[in-house]
Amino acid sequence: MIFVTGGTGLVGSHILFDLVRTGRRIRALKQNTSNLKLVSKIFSYYSDEADQLFSQIEWVEGNILDYHSLEEVLAGVTEIYHCAAIVSFHANDHDSMLNNNVRGTANLIDAALFNKVKKFCHVSSIAALGKTTDGTEINEETYWTPSKQKSAYSLSKFFSEMEVWRGIEEGLDAVIVNPSIILGPGNWDIGSPKLFQAIWKGLKYYTKGETGFVDVRDVAAAMIGLMDDQNFPDTRNQRFILNAGNMSYQEFFNKIADALQKPRPRTFAPDLILQMAWRAARLASFFSGKRPTITRDTVSGSNRINHYNGSKISQTISFNYRNLDETITDIARLFLKDIS
Repeated sequence: MIFVTGGTGLVGSHILFDLVRTGRRIRALKQNTSNLKLVSKIFSYYSDEADQLFSQIEWVEGNILDYHSLEEVLAGVTEIYHCAAIVSFHANDHDSMLNNNVRGTANLIDAALFNKVKKFCHVSSIAALGKTTDGTEINEETYWTPSKQKSAYSLSKFFSEMEVWRGIEEGLDAVIVNPSIILGPGNWDIGSPKLFQAIWKGLKYYTKGETGFVDVRDVAAAMIGLMDDQNFPDTRNQRFILNAGNMSYQEFFNKIADALQKPRPRTFAPDLILQMAWRAARLASFFSGKRPTITRDTVSGSNRINHYNGSKISQTISFNYRNLDETITDIARLFLKDIS
């Protein structure tokens, strides 16, 4: 029995799709507000038998903040893929995100130990890694250091990872993945898919920062590969950066615009303009009562260069990344199909 948290999210839904095709028993956690239609929609992107595949999932209602419910639903489970996490860059979500991501992971670790789960895969983030000061690529050994510039999301992912390492010390066999910016289709109103919508609507601004990107299908395939019985003895109790390549935000936006046959963003947004923009957005939200469209955390680092080395996984197991140009083209095609 395999247990998946965050199955209605971008990574979780793709994990579920890949797992159900293996014929294994799958149990997935959902909340009473979860949108299962989005999971079915993502299945339909890749299969004409989406409904039949979706019906193979055993959905259980619960919450990672409720330890006792986790203890019950993990009975008989041998493997866990922990994809659930709040992703937010709004100041008002600081405490709830830390509580959910860190305490929820701690609860899941404790319940896994109680039920003697054999394998555990945790989805972390490059936000839980450190930065280099000399321009060299960031790898699995570039350790996170405290800083006032760290976002609440970064804090939550770092301390969530610490709970997994704590579980490893207590006898749990686990593997951690640190994806860069994950690209994939689904809910076009949030996360990286929203960037395709923004370009479609005529985004005019770009920044000159550089970072890493990876296809969500690669993230799912990598996690399953790392957890494979033949590979796990060599991958357990390690972390793996998942990054198909590094590029500038300008180049990334241009590739999306070309794939959607829309004008490329033409105006550079320097740090000063970005700082003015998030402050103006915060002031506007004060009067409108609506959340600001941009925040300090969303623009922080937009013009910073960070390169990530995702080669460790290919040196450890048989794994190759998709070409990012093909990834962007595939997502653009699905976006255009959805809005037609």
